[in-house]
Amino acid sequence: MTDQEYMTEALKEAQKAYDMGEIPIGAILVHEGEIISRHHNRRECDHDATAHAEVLVIREACQLLERWRLTGCTLYVTIEPCPMCAGAIINSRIDRVVYGSSDYKGGAVESLFNVLTHPGLNHEPEILSGVLAEQCSQIMKDFFKERRKNKEKYPRG
Repeated sequence: MTDQEYMTEALKEAQKAYDMGEIPIGAILVHEGEIISRHHNRRECDHDATAHAEVLVIREACQLLERWRLTGCTLYVTIEPCPMCAGAIINSRIDRVVYGSSDYKGGAVESLFNVLTHPGLNHEPEILSGVLAEQCSQIMKDFFKERRKNKEKYPRG
């Protein structure tokens, strides 16, 4: 499969999050050409601040591979990882990170912070950004547009 095809799979996960009322970010983890883990954000439904798509796929992949080092793996995620997820990527030694759209308010790969390329850290994955960027960005825009619209319909009070 190509990077675009894998990102399409991550977008399917983002759509699941959208349908659940979660911020629509999806991630998959690929090992030896096979998707071994797929998740979407679950912070609201799990009541867990760490239930980001990236963390969930990393946790599951470590269990499946029975190791904490995820060398030989590529992470595909629809939106640029946050600082927490970037730390998990470094700590799990993922070889390659492919993301769709930048996150200028919280991105820790290239937009706001450069965690994955920080010279003081002991691991530096290969990074590819902008894969299906428009689709990855659009699902977020649609989600927040709908959320704002629904707040107008059902104001807090």
